[in-house]
Amino acid sequence: MNQGQLITTSPHAVDIRQLSAILFRRRFLILGVSGLVMCVAIFLATIAKPKYQSSMQLLVSSNLYEGLQSRNIQGNTDSQFTDPNFQVVDYTAQLRLMLSTKLIQKAVDLLRPEYPDIQVEDILGKKGKQAKPGSLVVAQLEGGTGVNKVPSQVFEITFKDEDPIKAEKVLQALKKVYQDYNIEQQKQRLNKGLSFVNDRLPKIKQEVIKSENNLEQFRQKHNLLDPEAQGKIILDSLADTQKQLQSTRAQLQDVRARYNNLQRKMAASPQNALISSRLSQSTRYQTLLNEIQKTELALAQERLRYTDTSPAIAKLTQQRSNQVSLLRQEIGRSLGDKAPKTLENGKSLLTQGQMGEVDLKLLEELIQVQTATLGLVANEQSLAKSEQQLRSELAKYPTLIAEYNRLLPEVETNRKTLEQLLQAQQSLGMQIAQGGFDWQVLEEPQPGIYIGSGRTLRLAGGAVIGPILGIAIALIWEMSKDAIYSEQELQNLTNLRLLGRVPKLSLPLRKKRLSALFFHEKGSLTPRYRDKQLSVYTRLPFHESLDMIYQNILLSNPYAFKSLMVTSARSAEGKTTIAQGLAVSAARMHQRVLLIDANMREPHLHNILELSNDWGLSLLLVDETNTPPDYIQPIHPAIDVLTAGPTPEDTVKLLSSRRMKELIQIFEQTYDLVLIDAPAILGTVDARILATYCHQIVLVGKIGLVTRNELIQATEILGELNVVGIIANEANTAKA
Repeated sequence: MNQGQLITTSPHAVDIRQLSAILFRRRFLILGVSGLVMCVAIFLATIAKPKYQSSMQLLVSSNLYEGLQSRNIQGNTDSQFTDPNFQVVDYTAQLRLMLSTKLIQKAVDLLRPEYPDIQVEDILGKKGKQAKPGSLVVAQLEGGTGVNKVPSQVFEITFKDEDPIKAEKVLQALKKVYQDYNIEQQKQRLNKGLSFVNDRLPKIKQEVIKSENNLEQFRQKHNLLDPEAQGKIILDSLADTQKQLQSTRAQLQDVRARYNNLQRKMAASPQNALISSRLSQSTRYQTLLNEIQKTELALAQERLRYTDTSPAIAKLTQQRSNQVSLLRQEIGRSLGDKAPKTLENGKSLLTQGQMGEVDLKLLEELIQVQTATLGLVANEQSLAKSEQQLRSELAKYPTLIAEYNRLLPEVETNRKTLEQLLQAQQSLGMQIAQGGFDWQVLEEPQPGIYIGSGRTLRLAGGAVIGPILGIAIALIWEMSKDAIYSEQELQNLTNLRLLGRVPKLSLPLRKKRLSALFFHEKGSLTPRYRDKQLSVYTRLPFHESLDMIYQNILLSNPYAFKSLMVTSARSAEGKTTIAQGLAVSAARMHQRVLLIDANMREPHLHNILELSNDWGLSLLLVDETNTPPDYIQPIHPAIDVLTAGPTPEDTVKLLSSRRMKELIQIFEQTYDLVLIDAPAILGTVDARILATYCHQIVLVGKIGLVTRNELIQATEILGELNVVGIIANEANTAKA
């Protein structure tokens, strides 16, 4: 058998296709529940009392709604301080208000002098675990016709009671309570709205003044109107300053490079170049310098003719000395304190102020570059200082902006709130002039009219609810059980061949017929008597089913077999009865049969056949002196029985012994068929041990008793053995 083909279905699932079978099987439960419910319905209908109903109509309207609606359409504005109930009539709230315990209690107080025992629960009903529907019903009527029906402003109030006068008086009391509440709520709601606005206005005004003062102090303290705008200006100035500073530094670098280049070209220090430039521009210095040159020229000419002691040379020498002295004085006058000490010697004194035109141009350019350098350095320092100041000032603005952003919304919010309060004050003033809700009585309460006692409804409800409840309980009962109720499901779950069906037979009839079949007196086992006894079997209701089952067992195996074990998943599934029937079927086919009761824990075969169980299989397994025929009891010329014998202490040890295997082999040589009535598979290992000794195994499943889980487990245990098929016992219950 393929274990992978086992079908596992949910034990709590009810197949809709089996619904009719389930309902028929549980018909007595359904009829019982239906009858019980119907009895309760009849009892309730019997004790039902007549009911009377009184009614009145109330118009709930609001003049304020019309004014606010038109104003909202025009301006499309509303105030968060206006009571929303003033804008649109909330009919659901009005309905709940009419049914509120507070108003009903006032009506009860008015009715108590005439009806001392009346309570709020008598009108509204009870809530909680002992809930009871109330006799008072408030319903909103619908206006319009056809599909255009809309809720109207009219409410119908009805009250039911066993006393028609009391029903009318309850509504009269409610009418007075509703009218008094109508007058009171108009004043309270509108006055409450105005008091709220009037209480809020002074506080909001103080908050507006305080927030404006805080904002003004902030602006005066920091000399700012808008820190964000001012901060943006400073940020732009900082960016512009940084840009200028970067440009100035680039220009300064360029000028310094030109300055160094001019210095290399002049091969002189800036100070000497400046001195030479000033002396070259001094006319007196140049005149004295020319005179000295002329004197030196004349002195050189005279020295060609005279010696140094000549008066002419001495005169020219003295003249040159005087001219040099005047030149030194001129240098001191022109240069002042900047005159270097290197000009003290005569050579430097004469050559310092002698510069060519190229040198003068270079010197002039050098002076210009030097002047430009000084200007750029000063500009750089100024821009750097400005950048530092702007950065320092900009660092203060995040705090200022945060404080400003806190103060400004506070002012704006308070101003907006004040404006809304003023608008709400004006709006509520108009509402007070218009008035609030108006509850008007359209129809006065009428004396209660008879509406019936509800007996017909209770009887009809019982007739409908009873079967429904019965079917529901039956289905729940079916889902809670895991039993199998059809041979088809039996076959599908095990994936075994269905050998046949055995109809249900009452126990007294089964015991009587089997006892008559098997019981005989000593010496009566003649062929004639044997045929007579076997003919009794044909009168049993299930003999044809057992014959069919035995034939199916023979056809299921092409090879001859000598031993057959009959077992079931659990006890009480009828395997012992079926084993007896199979023994009779085999005997009628001229086979000699040995029926062994291998259920040594709970033997039943000896009780059914009224045989002695003082000796049997348990003693035969431990007795090696006596032969097996000493323990076998013949009940028919073709059928012998080996009872279970006394219950041993360890059945597993006996069944798994070598002696048991040898006995089976001896019996197979002696008899045509050894039929073993084995114990149930689940719970013990006895059946598993016996299954290993037998050629064929038959599984019995009792319809309505064996569960799906038990049958699946048993099939899995016998999966590796030669299971011929399964027999559906008491299959008639599946068709019921």
